[in-house]
Amino acid sequence: MSTEQTMQDIMRRPSELLYEEEISALIREDEGKIPAGWQMSPKSVLKFIVGGMAGKQVITPKYIGNPRIVEMAIATLVTDRALLLIGEPGTAKSWLSENLAAAIYGNSGLVVQGTAGTTEEQVRYSWNYAMLLAQGPTPEALVKSPVMRAMEAGGIARFEEISRCASEVQDALISILSEKTISVPELGKEMNARKGFSIIATANTRDRGVNEMSTALKRRFNIIVLPAPADLETEVEIVKKRVAEIAASYDLQAAVPADEALQKVVTIFRELRSGMTLDKKEKVKSPAGVISTAEAISLLTNSMALAASFGNGEMTDEDLAAGLQGAIVKDDDKDRLVWKEYLDNVMKKRGAGWRGLYTACKEMNQ
Repeated sequence: MSTEQTMQDIMRRPSELLYEEEISALIREDEGKIPAGWQMSPKSVLKFIVGGMAGKQVITPKYIGNPRIVEMAIATLVTDRALLLIGEPGTAKSWLSENLAAAIYGNSGLVVQGTAGTTEEQVRYSWNYAMLLAQGPTPEALVKSPVMRAMEAGGIARFEEISRCASEVQDALISILSEKTISVPELGKEMNARKGFSIIATANTRDRGVNEMSTALKRRFNIIVLPAPADLETEVEIVKKRVAEIAASYDLQAAVPADEALQKVVTIFRELRSGMTLDKKEKVKSPAGVISTAEAISLLTNSMALAASFGNGEMTDEDLAAGLQGAIVKDDDKDRLVWKEYLDNVMKKRGAGWRGLYTACKEMNQ
């Protein structure tokens, strides 16, 4: 099997492969000063994230929002400070982190995934224990963490959902971020970071109180809060773009949802998320689960899959209703009641344009 066929078979290509042509064009056209360890200038990184032109190559926007936020993130990484992106679920923290790493270093895959089971070894280093027992501690037996590999290469490591890790695991970063070294006493050596090394971490605001980050660790980061989409139009644009990209990646044989369907889904999500209708005239109850932009994208993608697999490729109200039911009703008893009240008190009153979706949702929620 050829390399090209292998690449086509990957379910989700990393940003450096997905946008390979754009990155090459930006590097080729770059006339700015390139920091040590970077592959393009800060202005080119900004263009990669927010969109523009590089010669004749169209650079698609990766983050739709206030460009000043992206400028602040890039400026942080020019210095020796690490970057912490904080926000509600669905505010594109991981997506922005991945694309920054892809643009700056050309490799977004040096990732530590924070969970309750993440250990300090996964942040620093571990050992190939078969080799360790046979030969003792040797450089060949050392298993380098993504952070150590980024330090060695002068690249960027990503630390996803850092607040999900135990405090002792989080604190393993303090000396790394302060001294830019990892000590390996078993080998009597230190790994010193090359210029260009940095860490981009993400944290979910809903995880506060689970494993609160220490003040000492927070001081090692420049913290940027990513806001939820400010208005309906911005969120619709984000959802539309990502749904089209995902549908193309999975080769879904269905038409991209019409703007009317996108606006309905985003309207429902914004109202349930805020506890208020968009016109501010009526309060609504919110479900227990997260009603994020990412959930809206997933819902619409699944509805497209339904239309492609069991319909004629055109998304129907029934396809949307099935997706809405799955996205909103997570805690059966409470969420089903919340959804039923929303259908009867809000959606039912919205007239003929909403009648088909209301009827399909009502039938699903019997």
